[in-house]
Amino acid sequence: MQPAGSAAPLVSGPTTEPTTGPTTGPTTGPARLGDPPPTELLDAAELISVDELRATQLSRLRWTLRHAYDNVPFYRRSFDAAGVHPDDCRELADLSRFPTTSKADLRDNYPFGMFAVPQERVRRIHASSGTTGRPTVVGYTEGDIDVWSQVMARSIRAAGGRPGHKVHNAYGYGLFTGGLGAHYGIERLGATAIPVSGGMTPRQVQLIQDFRPDVIMVTPSYLLTVIDEFERQGIDPSTSSLRVGIFGAEPWTEQMRLEIEDRMDMHAVDIYGLSEVMGPGVSQECVETKDGLHIWEDHFYPEVIDPLDATVLPDGEQGELLFTSLTKEALPIIRYRTRDLTTLRPGTARPAMRRMDKITGRTDDMIILRGVNVFPTQIEELVLRTTGLSPHFQLVLSTQGRMDALQVRVEARHDTGTDRRAAAATELVRAVKESVGISVTCSVLDPDTLERSLGKLHRLVDHRQR
Repeated sequence: MQPAGSAAPLVSGPTTEPTTGPTTGPTTGPARLGDPPPTELLDAAELISVDELRATQLSRLRWTLRHAYDNVPFYRRSFDAAGVHPDDCRELADLSRFPTTSKADLRDNYPFGMFAVPQERVRRIHASSGTTGRPTVVGYTEGDIDVWSQVMARSIRAAGGRPGHKVHNAYGYGLFTGGLGAHYGIERLGATAIPVSGGMTPRQVQLIQDFRPDVIMVTPSYLLTVIDEFERQGIDPSTSSLRVGIFGAEPWTEQMRLEIEDRMDMHAVDIYGLSEVMGPGVSQECVETKDGLHIWEDHFYPEVIDPLDATVLPDGEQGELLFTSLTKEALPIIRYRTRDLTTLRPGTARPAMRRMDKITGRTDDMIILRGVNVFPTQIEELVLRTTGLSPHFQLVLSTQGRMDALQVRVEARHDTGTDRRAAAATELVRAVKESVGISVTCSVLDPDTLERSLGKLHRLVDHRQR
């Protein structure tokens, strides 16, 4: 078995892989943006067969289970309590016998109890914001950072980015994984990174106009704020140089994609990741198909389970997404419960790699209101269909008497007058009742009223009495 950090062929692991195409100099790329990338730009894993991929996954999975068991006391205790041992994994289906890992487990072992390598091998530390308790802390070896850079470069290329493109990176830098994760991928691809980070929206517009980037990486809700700023300055956003937007860090709907593509005249594609598994770059929507996110399964093994009883569901059924890392050295993660709801489907643009549907919601942001299950994305679709309302909204739960109540607080568009605001509120309340089956109230606010953090809105505020 290969020791951690050593070079290895594709079917053992952990491993680094060939760089993803040219690393310097512009290329002409495909004839039209949205066409598949030339085969010579793809890395070996994107061209692998399903049988080769499954062999790679099993080899790397067995290494990961052993690495975690031998070096992380939490996993040794967890495996022993469940009566399983790394040697019990003889085929991929055996993974279902192993216990899951939760965000609470990472917090209970704060800060470095989940690390599987000595501190001197850790080259970087990231952490969640910790707004609901202790932050979750993740570490990376030099090999981990190299793999992360590779899968991010692969993701940007799948989205339509090419060597020589300029990429406006408006994800937040710092302990949040988005900014630096994207940055290293941009440079590994051979593109030019413009490390703008978030905030200072007028400056974002100025730099887009002055530097003329081809690609933007940002949260979708903040991109809509940038579009509003273009229009506030009297600039048609569709005239900008941007032709691809890579959007992640929050769930977003097909309706939002249509609005972005229409107003910005660009391709809007989805990227997925989470710090506990790696950061951005776990899966990516391909620009030529836009039919779900291909999971880079040579590094991240997906499962979907019933969120209530943890039964593994077959591909094609919706449930909670789990990930097991296959090549991570500093912080291996076994069957991590993401709380995200999705469905696994066969690959298309990258045939060996399965796709996951866009995230429709999270098990921990589902609202049960008077017996009805409601997700923020359901409200978002209705907001976007209502004339005069912007996509920036927040759901506020409260208790009125003995009943739970839900208020939708949504910003008006800049050109929406007072009369139209009242009509839009009435229209949205009616649409929610007819489509979702619940009664809500609606407050239409002035633009730029709702607080944003790292370019994202806090979609759900719960003031209910417990």
